[in-house]
Amino acid sequence: MKQLGVLDSAFINLEHKNVPQHIGSFGIYDQSTAPGGKVRFKSVINHFEHQIKKIPLFRTRLIQSPGRFARPYWLVDDNFDVEFHLRHIALPHPGDWRQLCILIARLHSRPIDMSRPLWESYVIEGLDNIEGLPDGCFVIYTKIHHSIVDGGGADNFMAAIHDLEPILHEDDEDDEVFEAEAAPGTYEMVSTSTRSYFNNAWNLTKGGFQLSNDVVRSGIKLAKGDLKAPPTDAPTTRFNNPVGPHRVIEAGVFDFDDIRAIKNKTNTKVNDVALAIVSGAMRKFLDAHNEHPETSLVASVPMNMRTRRGDNGDANQVGAIFTSLNSTIDDPLERLLAIHHSSDEAKEFGENAPLKDALKLAGAMSPRVTKRLIDTYVDNQLTRHLPMKINTVVSNVAGPNFPLYCSGAKLIRYHGLGVLTPGVGLFHLIFTYCGKMTTTIMADRDMMPDPEFYSRCIAESFDELQAAVEKATPKEIEILIDKHSTAEERVERVLAKAEKVIATAEKNDADVAEAIAEDAPKPKRKRAARKVSSSSKAAATEAAVEAPKVEDKPAETPAKSAPVRKRAASSKTAAKKAPVKKKAAAKKAPAKAAAKKAVAKAPAKKAPVSKPAEAQANKEAAAPAAAQAASPKSDSAAE
Repeated sequence: MKQLGVLDSAFINLEHKNVPQHIGSFGIYDQSTAPGGKVRFKSVINHFEHQIKKIPLFRTRLIQSPGRFARPYWLVDDNFDVEFHLRHIALPHPGDWRQLCILIARLHSRPIDMSRPLWESYVIEGLDNIEGLPDGCFVIYTKIHHSIVDGGGADNFMAAIHDLEPILHEDDEDDEVFEAEAAPGTYEMVSTSTRSYFNNAWNLTKGGFQLSNDVVRSGIKLAKGDLKAPPTDAPTTRFNNPVGPHRVIEAGVFDFDDIRAIKNKTNTKVNDVALAIVSGAMRKFLDAHNEHPETSLVASVPMNMRTRRGDNGDANQVGAIFTSLNSTIDDPLERLLAIHHSSDEAKEFGENAPLKDALKLAGAMSPRVTKRLIDTYVDNQLTRHLPMKINTVVSNVAGPNFPLYCSGAKLIRYHGLGVLTPGVGLFHLIFTYCGKMTTTIMADRDMMPDPEFYSRCIAESFDELQAAVEKATPKEIEILIDKHSTAEERVERVLAKAEKVIATAEKNDADVAEAIAEDAPKPKRKRAARKVSSSSKAAATEAAVEAPKVEDKPAETPAKSAPVRKRAASSKTAAKKAPVKKKAAAKKAPAKAAAKKAVAKAPAKKAPVSKPAEAQANKEAAAPAAAQAASPKSDSAAE
């Protein structure tokens, strides 16, 4: 025996005949993929009985505490029978889509038997005239009380009853057997409920303080401008009237690639596109009835708090945000971009003050007191005087992008169903599965007597949005984004764009360099030629001028005087380069100074000189240079 959590107990306390607190879904299956090409009802029973063991709560029933002063308990049902929960029916003639929606709406409007495990399923055959479906398809409709699962828990149920391959589960005698629990005695229930009652009083006090602290913190952030207040001026529409016991259901199907294309071009999110489609549809529907309000419609968007709070238990982890649908904007594209901006602000506020913490108060209170308050609020139609500040609920659930099978039959389409609350008579559930996005609406029958017309409004809203996005240029989209952005958001967007451009340029440069390196031919290996620098060439030329040519002689023969240059200009150049002998103290003088002295002593070239005289002069000028070249001290002097 296990006591319900605070939030789970809240959904039990909110149960009413006009607003039953169960969610649901229906999937359409193609039995041609099953072994043998046909699925028998007995096979579906075996499949459920085999798979339902993965979710123990689906075999437990509810036990109220004595006097209903404390939260109820879960107890394993000793009379659990899967055939009671799984039923077999057929569509009436002609077996079309309208008949299917009417049948599911009737089934969904009936409250669940609270004395049994809180779920029911129906296998529906006779889908003979539904366009776009293969022959022989059938439907499995399931409804589950919200106290067992939230949106994330419904995903777990979907995973539990499906396989990744078309296989059958036959009877297995070795399957695990659940042992039923004996119902607790009166003394045990009274003592346990008494302790729980005082614990609830403490939890209620603590929850009240916690909620007060959250309100104060949110108020401070709002005053500082760190948070923007959610819309609180939702207009009162036909969907805010008291909710009755009857329902209508309709749905639209879209290619998810088209939704993704809109999202990518406008740099928004799938949830924003879904909200924009809903906004356009509600606008069209209310305009057709001359009821479109002057202020924008407001939607509540449920949030999965499991991932945000790191809690993946069985208990409910639901929250919600309230966002403007910007339904007063005529242009579908501008409406989408405005919704994207409003949703971002609403998420920031919702994560700081989630609805989950407020709902805990309803679960912490005595079930007897809460039930009395809910009955008074609904039965006396107080929603006319205390209307909800939202006009609809839009829930977006992402399903798998790979096919699932039940009893070998392939799931080809999946529709989710939500729950209506007092004062909110319209619910939209968006579900994506295998390249398709379904938009399923559930409404109070008196508020929406023509659901087929509303379904056409959804289709037209999508067509208008798609056409507007395809027509718009990136520059026009950027202008509209700036129109609905703050100055800080514009700066952040510019910086992000600059960083993206820089990163792209760096990546392109690296790719080009890598491609050039790969495509460049590899040179053949050759012996590297020794390179001679210009300074080395000059030094070699100078040495050639300064050093006289020596004839090949034996090694022991001393060097003789070098041949004399024939021209006088050559002798003068050699004289400039060679140092002149001086005193012993001036042996290390620079060669340049010695050359200047030698030039100064040389006779001026005034008159032609005879050849013998010229030869004698050249001989005298070359003598010092030859002597210096032969001396070992010439290297240090040159330094």
